[in-house]
Amino acid sequence: MTAETAPQPVPDLSGSIALDLRQDVSLLTAALMDIESVSGNERRLADAVEAALLKIPQLTVLRDGDAIVARTELGLSERVILAGHLDTVPLPLAPGSKGTVPSTWESGVPGEGILYGRGATDMKGGVAVQLALAATMFDDGRQPGRDVTFVFYDHEEVEGSKSGLGRLVRNHGALLHGDFAILLEPTDGTVEGGCNGTSRFEAITVGESAHSARAWMGSNAIHAAAPILARLAEYQPKTVAVDGLDYRESLNAVRIKGGTAGNVIPDRCVVEINYRFAPDKTPEQAEAHVRELLEGFELVRTDAAAGARPGLNHPAAASFVDAVGAEPKPKYGWTDVARFSALGVPAVNFGPGDALLAHKDNEHVHADAIRACLAALRKWLAA
Repeated sequence: MTAETAPQPVPDLSGSIALDLRQDVSLLTAALMDIESVSGNERRLADAVEAALLKIPQLTVLRDGDAIVARTELGLSERVILAGHLDTVPLPLAPGSKGTVPSTWESGVPGEGILYGRGATDMKGGVAVQLALAATMFDDGRQPGRDVTFVFYDHEEVEGSKSGLGRLVRNHGALLHGDFAILLEPTDGTVEGGCNGTSRFEAITVGESAHSARAWMGSNAIHAAAPILARLAEYQPKTVAVDGLDYRESLNAVRIKGGTAGNVIPDRCVVEINYRFAPDKTPEQAEAHVRELLEGFELVRTDAAAGARPGLNHPAAASFVDAVGAEPKPKYGWTDVARFSALGVPAVNFGPGDALLAHKDNEHVHADAIRACLAALRKWLAA
């Protein structure tokens, strides 16, 4: 038995924080934000989420590490998945930053106006919507028109090898099958279909070290990297139409490393490159494209993740787009919809908040945006 498939220890929930899933969803968002959960430190929040879900008798609940799956088992003809991650990026270091923990209300009145704090957009507003739906969809004798799987997972904001969703796929993949999935990443309340793929490369130049006072005795590897940077600067990224949505690509140097001291001619230079490619390409096709552009240079692929096609032609996706009412857009960044797509589950992004505010020192979301997201999903699930 591998470490990945070994049974996870059962957490002690006796001291977990009590979450009120029936309070106004913006206040629930603030309560989630006030539980610090930077990647690797999700345990307290996962405990609180699990404890709250276990009180809902219509759900079966499974926990794996700091990831939780809660499912209805109504035997309905369609199953949808609502997924969101519990972790956030690290807290801002700049003095006076508003995107920190605990959360704050700009108005000074809880539930009114703008909510500031880490995770406001990415993505505790979306997680609050999931929890509010789970708690209320059986109120007054009602039941949803579709079976629902709620997924809450850890380690999204770090390297993919640590992903809690990836671990769930490996350990409990059968529980993640469905007809359609919605990832509650921030989209400003608009459906964003699929996502671009992403790949990372190292372009390497090699020279010969020498004392900088006698530079002619060596060969400067940093200077040798100039053509790499020139080709990237001149590159014109494409916009690719995939299933009715236009995906903008990008190819950029994101970091450069070289040199050992201020008086030494560098003998090695590494240019790190990130390629965001449309979901019509496989990672292998994306790699071939970058290799063609940088022909003549040593190139090593260090990471790659396939994108996801929009999947908007699926009946469940089409009905959801109709319910939301806004014109769907493409998702330019990579998100975990790609993991659902790899399972054969069409998936879209839909959640409260502006994605451009994610990870910023002033991260914030408007209370009404969270309420609107909850209302749209509640109406669609009941149909």
